[in-house]
Amino acid sequence: MKTDRLFKDNVYLKETRASVTSVSERNGKTFITLDKTIFFPTGGGQSCDLGQIGKFQVEDVYEYEDEIYHQVDCDPCSLQPGLSVDLKIDWQRRFDNMQRHCGEHILSGIFYREFGGVNRGFHMGDQYMTIDISLEEDPKFTKITWEMAKLAELEANRVIWNDLPVISRHFETKKDAQGLPVRKALAIEKDITIVCVGSTDEPADCVACCGTHPSSAGQVGLIKLYKVESNKGMFRIYFDAGQRAFEKMSRQYDTMTQLSNSLSAGDDDIMEKFKSQQEKNREARTQLHLLKKEVITREVSSMASSFESREFKDASAEGKLPVRKYSLLSQDDLTAIARDVSPYIPKLLFLIHEPSNTVFLCSSEKGSIDCGRLVRENVSIYGGKGGGSKMLARAIFSKYEYIAVFIDLIEKHLR
Repeated sequence: MKTDRLFKDNVYLKETRASVTSVSERNGKTFITLDKTIFFPTGGGQSCDLGQIGKFQVEDVYEYEDEIYHQVDCDPCSLQPGLSVDLKIDWQRRFDNMQRHCGEHILSGIFYREFGGVNRGFHMGDQYMTIDISLEEDPKFTKITWEMAKLAELEANRVIWNDLPVISRHFETKKDAQGLPVRKALAIEKDITIVCVGSTDEPADCVACCGTHPSSAGQVGLIKLYKVESNKGMFRIYFDAGQRAFEKMSRQYDTMTQLSNSLSAGDDDIMEKFKSQQEKNREARTQLHLLKKEVITREVSSMASSFESREFKDASAEGKLPVRKYSLLSQDDLTAIARDVSPYIPKLLFLIHEPSNTVFLCSSEKGSIDCGRLVRENVSIYGGKGGGSKMLARAIFSKYEYIAVFIDLIEKHLR
């Protein structure tokens, strides 16, 4: 029995009653069919309606062989054929889909009208929608520039501002549907729905579609383009429509306001102020790099000299190894110090990065000590982790005090 699709005649019908015609289970899921339904099934790039049937949540709706199947969260299930049930759709989800799907029609129609662009793909995602436009109808256009996209956006929103009527016409056969100015040739032979935005004499768009649409373009509210990119010989347009587009624009405006305030800028000079700040940041990073380079050079020179001092030699005779602590330099900076000071290290050097509870073990190429091996064999004793090569390894601990105990262990091991 073919399900009567009430949404085809009235997309604004939010609630009704219907009779259950079948109940089935597959893979632990319950599916029911009804004599009539207000639930739109997934199709035509549009997601299905959700809502309630009786007291049960509808989790999915799909069409198969002229029947519409409703997957319900029904365990245990009291539904049975012949039972009369209340249907209620999630209206916010339905209207969101109506706004977005109609917005896609309007934008596709404008690309076709203005540039001969044919919509060869449509996706309605959670964060944005996309259409893939092929420039095949007008040879003078070879690419979609951002200026062209902005023009299409403006013209699409003019359709909304003019609040053109959106009319869905249903036809039994392809022959009955002939004569309408569709932008795409009809691909099906029967049970055809054609959606026209505006009059059939000069429509903003006219195309076959099984989805749900508002009765007028004004209800779409807004169409906003995000970006254009090349894709497999076509041009992918990222955009959104309706409340989703409005909410995203609101979030972005709030962000721009915060940025303007932080830069003490207005709408007209925010980019100039931002670029100026970027340039200052680049200069600061360059100066920081040069200063760190100078610090590293001086540290290496200082350590190389200290290795020749009487104090160092006396400490070495007692089994004490040199330790340097750093709180302002990064771990990469300590790696650079270790690399440059390596030729001067008599035996083993410890470099401690205090913010991360990390100690670097450094040795010279000519030495016999394997830093990586020392770390691997001893770091787990104090719950640490790490590793490395013969000349440079690191050990990371959960607590800073474990570093001193670890160093003491290594010193005793090497005596």
